[in-house]
Amino acid sequence: MPELPEVEVVRSGLAPALVGARITGVEVFDERALTRHVGDGADFERRLTGRTVRAAVRRGKFLWLPLASTDEAIIAHLGMSGQMLLREPGAPAERHERIRFSIDHPVHGELAVVFADQRTFGSLAVDALVPTHDGAAGGFGDPLPLVASQAAHIGRDPLDPAFDERAFRAALARRNSATKRVLLDQNLVSGVGNIYADESLWAARIHPETPASALSARAASRLLAEVRLVLDKALAEGGTSFDAQYVNVNGQAGYFAHSLNAYGREGQPCPRCAGPIVRVAFTNRSSHYCPRCQRRR
Repeated sequence: MPELPEVEVVRSGLAPALVGARITGVEVFDERALTRHVGDGADFERRLTGRTVRAAVRRGKFLWLPLASTDEAIIAHLGMSGQMLLREPGAPAERHERIRFSIDHPVHGELAVVFADQRTFGSLAVDALVPTHDGAAGGFGDPLPLVASQAAHIGRDPLDPAFDERAFRAALARRNSATKRVLLDQNLVSGVGNIYADESLWAARIHPETPASALSARAASRLLAEVRLVLDKALAEGGTSFDAQYVNVNGQAGYFAHSLNAYGREGQPCPRCAGPIVRVAFTNRSSHYCPRCQRRR
């Protein structure tokens, strides 16, 4: 599933083409892509045609496009395999194309924005913008204190200037759950998924099953610092692509997969101590870690 770096790469790619653009047409080819929308495909098309995009915003794994002169936005969740692609007007249909927007930008002219999704777990919707509970900007890409209502329940992500480090450390101290499970709690800290949780825990030398409450204040601060470093590096490298399901708006894959130290490296030597990386079951996923470097305390 695309995590914070992948969604941010998509957001930053869409922003130059969409901010200030007028939506001249909307075509819904598969209403399964509207599971988060209250209304059918015709309603989605009617409510967006003629509207102008004011910004491109992200919080955690959610992306939304506020509409000018209104309190609404197009919200997108990419699910497992959703893609937002920029194409020339009249370009042939993409494989697994679900929705297509025709836009007219005052600088770039006419473009097409395609939402494609192989596994159909992603979704678009017209959503209301609501005030943030802390008065800070709703997400990265828009200074206004407004957040799409469907994303209002999730916590701020570690790269958000308004992220509350003290509250994060206090939450860790109160929880007896495994530290990895806490990192994946999107209500506490958003945008961190399985890949970047494993990578951050490896970098911080913390066993994924260590109870969060057992972490010292120094270990909790080190973990947060490593989460931020891992996310920043993944962003710089365009995100993580293991197959063609995640690509940027131009259809290009990210290359952070070449920088992974733990995730997906079962049986391979740990880059730090040369011991074998192991994989263990974790809910319906897996955890990858080094038993030698990440000892359970």
